[in-house]
Amino acid sequence: MQSNKVEALYISKGLSGAEIADRLNLPIRQVYRILEKNNVQRRRSSESNNLGFLRKSPTFKIKTSMNDDERILLTAGIMLYWAEGWKDKKKNLLDFANSNPLMIKIYVSFLRNICGVREDKLRIYLYCYANQNPLKLKKFWSGVTMVPLSQFTKPYIRMDFQESKIGKMPHGLIHVRYADKKLFLQLEKWHEDIVRKWAGTEVVKPGTL
Repeated sequence: MQSNKVEALYISKGLSGAEIADRLNLPIRQVYRILEKNNVQRRRSSESNNLGFLRKSPTFKIKTSMNDDERILLTAGIMLYWAEGWKDKKKNLLDFANSNPLMIKIYVSFLRNICGVREDKLRIYLYCYANQNPLKLKKFWSGVTMVPLSQFTKPYIRMDFQESKIGKMPHGLIHVRYADKKLFLQLEKWHEDIVRKWAGTEVVKPGTL
């Protein structure tokens, strides 16, 4: 009976050996001995990681019924991220950088009102110059984003700024970050749908040309 449970949890439920051991209160070596005895082929680490990713609950809730203004906000958020967002899937997070308070406001509104993100997972990373006051800038951006200062990470302060650049970023620049790969993939899908509809072509992936 226990042997059947181990096999079912591994094959049908996609649990890892460690998860099965924890659930059935078994030594992990015994779990793998049972799988070997039952001629169950071990998964590669990439397959295990993918199954774990699929089982993981999202930390957001996409709005399904939208009015006209919300559909505009959806499109605005997608296009802002396409223009100014980080595109590397390996980072497993959304990272939108800008120095324009209005753009930041629109993007954060998109995250909250369309994507339904968790407030406690929002992170703000400030980039500024050494002649600026980081705390003052963090308070400014906290007011813009309505993200508390406790969710601001350690700022990057550039020491080798050029005098000619003074005044070009009066409030510095911030990265609005949200760590959830599933939301990153959803945003990528929205972007691809827009490209197909309005450009009439497939998306060209970075590095494929």
